[in-house]
Amino acid sequence: MKEKTKIEKNTKKGKENRYDLTLFNDDIHTFDYVIESLIDACQMESIQAEQCTFIAHYKGKCSVKRGSYRELKPMRDRLIERKLICSID
Repeated sequence: MKEKTKIEKNTKKGKENRYDLTLFNDDIHTFDYVIESLIDACQMESIQAEQCTFIAHYKGKCSVKRGSYRELKPMRDRLIERKLICSID
């Protein structure tokens, strides 16, 4: 009985974390501005924010966080307030 409960919890948790916060490249903001925004809005370490910024620049977009919609929405809202282009997919 305990095994079934554990599996059900893991399955439910997996569904909650199926969203990606995606940052898209733009030709407006500087690398430093985007890096600072990711550190502030997504609580990233500076090296991770820098890597995500370069990936978005060269690939056109980068998944910067994965989690539940509830976790990602405030981060997306803060990035949008900073005029960055992002979405939750």
